[in-house]
Amino acid sequence: MKRPLIGIVPLVDAQRESYWMLPGYMRGVEQAGGLPIMLPLTDDDAALRQLADTCDGFLLTGGQDVSPALYGAAPVPACGETCPARDAMETKLLALALEQDKPVLGICRGIQFLNVYLGGTLYQDLPTEHPSAAEHHQKPPYDAPVHSVTLVPARPLYQLLGKYELAVNSLHHQAIRKLAPTLQVMALSEDGIPEAICLPGKKFVWAVQWHPEFSFPVNADSRKIFAAFVGAC
Repeated sequence: MKRPLIGIVPLVDAQRESYWMLPGYMRGVEQAGGLPIMLPLTDDDAALRQLADTCDGFLLTGGQDVSPALYGAAPVPACGETCPARDAMETKLLALALEQDKPVLGICRGIQFLNVYLGGTLYQDLPTEHPSAAEHHQKPPYDAPVHSVTLVPARPLYQLLGKYELAVNSLHHQAIRKLAPTLQVMALSEDGIPEAICLPGKKFVWAVQWHPEFSFPVNADSRKIFAAFVGAC
């Protein structure tokens, strides 16, 4: 049987002028039955249209902070490095994916970018703008859970996993502040941060703040998320 072709947005190292990929994104897709490919970093309209036509689904990876200008804010001192090239690419790619109703899974930066693209805003730095006891930026090992999230009943993630609470890993300093009006929350952290969201009315547009690409080898729930994504493609 033909495997769904999953386009994965590249990670960018500006200092080394290189594009790269964490193996967990690839392996997570592959073990779920997909065929992963790393996309080129481009905002060329024709190239992105061809990629949107060719790929069966898209994975928005983690990475640099989303540019605050995209949600009408000035950067605060604790805002990290941004990547305008990724912002430009993902803006166009996400528009095409939604236009064609291609499945999308966002992870970490991916949940933040999806929210901003659809009109939401972000905390630029949780420790200074939303301090809490929840551990949002853990130390290795990255497959270990460090805080819990509460799933919203009747939402797709709850329907997939069949549980009210989930222990997750966490590696971020930005997060959703104002939720975009068309999105729904599927899970909340103990300090009220949206940790999983979806876009109703589409085949599959989900995003999570945690990192299933690190935890899927040891965590069945992470494998189920990858399987649901690939299965929708």
